[in-house]
Amino acid sequence: MKIYTKKGDKGTTALFGGSRVFKDDTRVNCYGTLDEVNSTIGLLRSKLGNEHPWQLNLHRIQKDMMDMMSHLARPSDCKKENPNPKPVDGATFCEEWIDELEAAITSASDYFLLPGGNEISSLCHVVRTQMRRGERLLVTLMKEDTIEDYIPAYINRLSDLFFILARAEMDKAGVAEEKWQLFLYKRKKTATPNE
Repeated sequence: MKIYTKKGDKGTTALFGGSRVFKDDTRVNCYGTLDEVNSTIGLLRSKLGNEHPWQLNLHRIQKDMMDMMSHLARPSDCKKENPNPKPVDGATFCEEWIDELEAAITSASDYFLLPGGNEISSLCHVVRTQMRRGERLLVTLMKEDTIEDYIPAYINRLSDLFFILARAEMDKAGVAEEKWQLFLYKRKKTATPNE
């Protein structure tokens, strides 16, 4: 089977179930951005090496992303059922990993941090910000069609996870975090009575 079909040469693509929409459709923009995120996670995994302890969980996330993208490609009025799994426990999975990572980090962070530090930490921040862009597009799609609750919950938690992964990498590498400013609630607590 050839990779090219020529069916998209006029700017349209097929959704799950066969209906065609323009390639800048909200739905396509949303799952296309999540595909970009998934590719960056693949790059991150290649930089980590096969024996890295994050590999198994990141592999799971990549597969879950593929499943979620397939469900996002199916309009709610599509009569054809999508046989791909639904990672309904994705948000819980992220929360458990976040808690594990935070427990091992030697210093708490009360600051907004400048993305960077080293290559792995920086890649985690790229994933985090791409995930946030995907989430914004997902919210736009949610205004147009019904999306099952597990998808926005998982996507939201994934951006939190990659922030913590960036911090965990810097902590393990002994790289100092570059602080920008205290979180707003911390600034209010430290403000003097006259401020």
